[in-house]
Amino acid sequence: MKLTIISSSPRENSTSFILANFLKQEIEEKYKEFELNFIDVREWLPKMDLGQDVYSDLSKVPEKLQDLGKVMFETDVFLIVSPEYNGSYSYALKKLLDHFPKQKHKYFAIATSSTGAMCGMRCALALQHYVIALFGTLIPQMLITPLVDKKFDKDGNLVDEAFQKSVDVYLNNIKEYTLDKKS
Repeated sequence: MKLTIISSSPRENSTSFILANFLKQEIEEKYKEFELNFIDVREWLPKMDLGQDVYSDLSKVPEKLQDLGKVMFETDVFLIVSPEYNGSYSYALKKLLDHFPKQKHKYFAIATSSTGAMCGMRCALALQHYVIALFGTLIPQMLITPLVDKKFDKDGNLVDEAFQKSVDVYLNNIKEYTLDKKS
């Protein structure tokens, strides 16, 4: 099963990118059942044209976005990692996903992060509504990460060992909800 992590912050020094990269490492190490892809919106935003073309299939995706299109059409599970921007998710995430058709029968997992104590709760709620609008299947377990800058050092190493349990429960839930349901 193909799982794609989307790091959705366009900011250069993104703390949610640190969380996304940590989740990538955890999946690579512990969940080899998944074929893993990683999308960093910062890589793709400059390549997207103004306007909002929807590429209904891979043959309609422009050459400069073909690698992204291939991942988007082949993914079974999207794991969205998002910071909270004014009570919602980033414009970059919406721009990326809105270039592709509805994601029927694809799973979506949500992980949010914030340097504050509210941990991206409003972003998580907004993402739940967005996933439903995309016709995606929402995985109920979310990873809500308050004080993300205190959980990782500047190099992305986990320093809050208690957080590891939350990550393990979250990733196990994704596995159970997707892979175990397919068996």
